[in-house]
Amino acid sequence: MKIIRFLSVKRLTFSFMSIVAVVSMPVINMSCSSPVQEVDVMIIGGGASGTSAALQAARMGASVVVAEESTWLGGMLTGAGVSAVDGNYKMPAGIFGEFRDSLAAYYGGLDSLKTGWVSSVLFEPSVGNKIFKSMVASQPGIEVLYETSLKDAEQVDGSWLVTLQTENGDAKKIKARVLIDGTELGDVAKLVGVGYDIGMESNSVTGEDIAPDQPNNIIQDITMVATLKDYGRDVTIDEPEDYDPDEFACTAINDRCVTPKEPDRMWPVEKMITYGKLPNDKYMINWPIEGNDYYINIIEMSPEERAEAIAEAKAHTMRYIYFLQIELGFNTLGLADDEYPTADKLPFLPYHRESRRIHGRVRFDLNHIMTPYDTTEPLYRTTIAVGDYPVDHHHKAYSGAEELPNLYFHPVPSYGLPLGVIMPDSIDNMLVTEKSISVSNIVNGTTRLQPVVVQIGQAAGAVAALAALNNINVSDVSVRDVQTAVLNAGGYLLPYLDVKKDDDNFKAYQRIGATGILRGEGRSISWSNETWLRAADNLQGSELADFIAFYDLDMPDGLPDGDVTVADAVDMIANVLGQQSDDVYTSILDIVSGKDSNESITRGEFAVAVDKLLDPFSTRDVTIHGKYIDYE
Repeated sequence: MKIIRFLSVKRLTFSFMSIVAVVSMPVINMSCSSPVQEVDVMIIGGGASGTSAALQAARMGASVVVAEESTWLGGMLTGAGVSAVDGNYKMPAGIFGEFRDSLAAYYGGLDSLKTGWVSSVLFEPSVGNKIFKSMVASQPGIEVLYETSLKDAEQVDGSWLVTLQTENGDAKKIKARVLIDGTELGDVAKLVGVGYDIGMESNSVTGEDIAPDQPNNIIQDITMVATLKDYGRDVTIDEPEDYDPDEFACTAINDRCVTPKEPDRMWPVEKMITYGKLPNDKYMINWPIEGNDYYINIIEMSPEERAEAIAEAKAHTMRYIYFLQIELGFNTLGLADDEYPTADKLPFLPYHRESRRIHGRVRFDLNHIMTPYDTTEPLYRTTIAVGDYPVDHHHKAYSGAEELPNLYFHPVPSYGLPLGVIMPDSIDNMLVTEKSISVSNIVNGTTRLQPVVVQIGQAAGAVAALAALNNINVSDVSVRDVQTAVLNAGGYLLPYLDVKKDDDNFKAYQRIGATGILRGEGRSISWSNETWLRAADNLQGSELADFIAFYDLDMPDGLPDGDVTVADAVDMIANVLGQQSDDVYTSILDIVSGKDSNESITRGEFAVAVDKLLDPFSTRDVTIHGKYIDYE
């Protein structure tokens, strides 16, 4: 659908912690027998994405209802027990940054979160749930319906009529302007008819060199994570049914291991158990090396079939716990009795690394990450979230994994995730989050990580609020308005490592980066996946080509050789403005720290000057595909 710019509607901007008015949630009667609650945004799933979507939408003034099947918020970060955050340690974007800072405040500082070696942010799942619930409780525009599932959803006159089943079995109907799928497996998308893919695409479809030659329906392993607690006494469980120690013999270096599946990834027993050590003598057991990863594809199963399959994954994890206790000597470690309010003391749900992937308005693939400025679609101009984790796929539990592409920590530069991945290509006024966004199977291996998924939800909340409050369709929401909302909420558009979020010029750098006037430099160095704006480097004449093209400037004398001087920059900006160079120089003296006109200007100074005087980010909106929209 065509993206249009509503110039008659004032651009909405919001401060990150602004206090919003309490939004009423009226109950209307659409039929004689069925009262219907009317809200702006309906979110199915209170996971990592759903919770952050609710927070962002409510902070922007929208009324929100969240339906969550469990009694917790946070999804994979909490209810699935994956309480070790992967990536974005140096980019605490938006609500993810808030969550991390709240954990630090709870435990006594950021260093107190470094209890295990797999992550710099580890915490007890129950604490994460409490923090998310506290954040949601601070927003009166959010109503959460726990132990509530979706029964039906249909579009009626441009809105969604949603039927829920509550904890007591009653049906509840809600009319919402925008519907957000925050489920773990993209179940809402399937229900309403959104197209999707499952498994690996072929390289002929995606153009990704490392994708397989032929497509398949193989997904990543799931994991029924366990949170163990040191009881200081023997708490060995009874031997589980079908226990065979050979199943886990090479999970770490020990006498029982003879032929490891991954000989280059063998760790001492002590190193294995502290991988996911949590505060307060607890341990996250989410160990991929002949541990509790488990292969089964439950995506298209019925609820009953899923429950049976998940029971098998749970049994696998219990056998592994018994192996740790009996064979590796960790008999004082048992399932924590103060984490999950479940009968078996296991998490509410398994860790799903992969889901349906919708057919979105754009599809983000590995080439967009590797060469963002050299693809046919300049999607970097539309980004709303950032990630810096390598492509990490778990397939070792799958029989035949050796025939699949090697996707163990495939290096990539850090990246910005484009807006169009959360928008289905066929259905309007719906957004899809979590792992079900429109990316290739390969790219899902990095976008599935918790900080990215939280940001995905936050962007979805911003889109939903803008659509509902402006009474427009999701497809008509301005890309730049969404990006502005993300920036105002403390988020990132592009993953510049050399520009911190508390830098006075952070937003200016992000805006200029999103125009492409200055390009970031991506790097992948060992485990570090980076992008640098190089704000402190002197601007080179060869780096001005995108600025010249953006404004279609006539440069009869060509681009400057070597360093660009303040005078060069002033003359070009004056040319665009149609002003005298002296006036422009006066306007940017504070930006260039009083430099003489013949001194070199840095990339950062140039970016701030262009942002301040020309504002290219706001004056030229872009389509969902990153193409510029020109207005008369």
